[in-house]
This record gives sequence, C-alpha cells and structure tokens, in this order.
Amino acid sequence: MVKSKKDQSPEEKILTAAKKVFLAKGMDGARMQDIADEAGINKALLHYYFRSKEKLFETIFLEVANAFVPKVIKLFEEDTTVFEKIEIFCREYINQIMQTPYVPIFILNEINKQPEAFLKKILTGRNIPVEKFLAQLQKEIKQKIIKPIEPVQLLLNVLSLCLFPFVARPMIQLITGMDKNSFMAVMEQRKKEVPKLIIESIKK
Repeated sequence: MVKSKKDQSPEEKILTAAKKVFLAKGMDGARMQDIADEAGINKALLHYYFRSKEKLFETIFLEVANAFVPKVIKLFEEDTTVFEKIEIFCREYINQIMQTPYVPIFILNEINKQPEAFLKKILTGRNIPVEKFLAQLQKEIKQKIIKPIEPVQLLLNVLSLCLFPFVARPMIQLITGMDKNSFMAVMEQRKKEVPKLIIESIKK
C-alpha cells in the first residue's frame, strides 16, 4: 500500500519528490531547491538527509536496481526458451527505463568513473546466472533452433537496441519533432519491435 504524503517520513517525502523532479527535469536540470519545494520542506532539512543531489540520485538509482536486478536473475533461471528470455527482458527493461528515463545517463557516467565499484553496488552480493544462459544458448545452437552467435554480440544487440533511444532522446526528439508523449508511444512499440528484430536475426 502506498503511503499518503502526510504519513511519509521526511526521508520518504524527499525520495518521492526527487523522483518527480528527476522525471520532469532530468538529473542535470533538477535543483535541490526544486526537490525541497516539491517535498514541502526547507533546503536545510533536505541537506541534512542527503548531502548532495548526486547522493540523493544514487539512493533512488539503487532502489530501482534492487527492484530490477532480481527480475533479471529470475529470468535467467526460468525454464524458458532463449527467444522467450529475449522477449521478456526487452519488455521489462524498456518498461523500467520508461518509468525512470533519468537513470541511463547516470549509469553511463558511473560506469565510466568506477565500473567495478558501481557493479558491486548494483549486485550487492547477488550473482546473475550467466553461465546457465550461455549453456542454454549453446544447446539451442546445437539443436539448430538459433544460428551460431557470439553471446557478447547478442548481449550488445539487446542492450544497445533497448537503451540507445533513451540516451539519445533529446537528439531523436529534435530531429523527428516528437514531443514527450509521442516519444514514449514509440518506446512502447519498441517493447515488441526490438525482440522481434533480434529473434528474426538469430532464428535458424
């Protein structure tokens, strides 16, 4: 059950407000004063709980990661085909980014600064069963269900096709003249188009 604003602690109010502000203005455009105003608190109290915008954003990101990573682990462990895994992953991944479009740029920045530390923060001791998926991939290649493909190339295809439109969103909207709603409608379509494109490219 979602708490009403009056029942939230100051920290919960800040996080709720920050999500709204980051969604509306992005990481770079958001200001601590905007977040304080949205939360209905003064800026000093905001800084008491979160020393900087970056720390606040990191807290929100880790909350998102802690919700999404278990879904990925469960997907890799499920007894489904490679095609079904691609369909589910693309749908869930794009859906998550649509809800938190301010996250991809943050991920890219953090990965470039400190990749190992960042990955540890995301996984927090959890392991994604990649080996199981690789074994399944090789099995379906031998069964001639899919064409031979390097696992890394498949991973790059899936991630880049899902992620790039969000990273390049300002440029895409400028070139096409799409507004926010039109862009999101196109991303909704990509939940089906991306897996379809990838599956057709590897289907035997």
